[in-house]
Amino acid sequence: MFKNAISQAGTKRAALLLFGLLFLGLNAQAQLGIKAGVNKAVLRGKVGGGADYQTSYHAGIFYEAKILGPISVQPELLYSLQGAQARSLIRDRNLEKFDTKLHYLTLPVMVKATFGPVFVEAGPQFSYLVSSSDKGRLQIDPTSSGPGEYLNFKRRNSDDYKKSDRGVALGAGVKLPLGFAIGGRFTTSLSDIGDYRSLSNVNSSKLKNRVFQAYASFQLGSK
Repeated sequence: MFKNAISQAGTKRAALLLFGLLFLGLNAQAQLGIKAGVNKAVLRGKVGGGADYQTSYHAGIFYEAKILGPISVQPELLYSLQGAQARSLIRDRNLEKFDTKLHYLTLPVMVKATFGPVFVEAGPQFSYLVSSSDKGRLQIDPTSSGPGEYLNFKRRNSDDYKKSDRGVALGAGVKLPLGFAIGGRFTTSLSDIGDYRSLSNVNSSKLKNRVFQAYASFQLGSK
């Protein structure tokens, strides 16, 4: 209960920070924009040691406020589908192959430095887990004479992950004519997102989201 209260307080502080920066931008040279792109996401840690990258997507809005010279602040509100492709053995021989789907609302607050058309960016990222599930196939009783039987399954795994994720984001990109831009970004968790309460010695694994992103964006009012 105490941990949930801390998590909710952190989420509220992040939301207040976003709105504060938005109102600050109203008095500065600010530009509203939209963006969307591709995620290559994985879970890293003791539990996710055998996980592979999963291709998904992200999309949302941002608000860039010029601060001083080439420096600007850009808070964003994004929907980001993350997770991993994973495999696990059950009852010695049965094999699961599944995708872990983690649906996040993410709030990156990026500090950008722009030099001509090129920009670099870095900042904290706060994420809230909206929903999560595992979806895949279960191979039953494989033998030397055949692969066995396959069964499709989908299960909720909301008890396996914490609702909040605090991380950091680093990126770079190029601004194009007419308000368009392309860029890339890497994000990683700074704290353990696993919440495997039913297993022993797992919370020390430091299970983390890691995501590589490629995106295109458009800013209103750009020349």
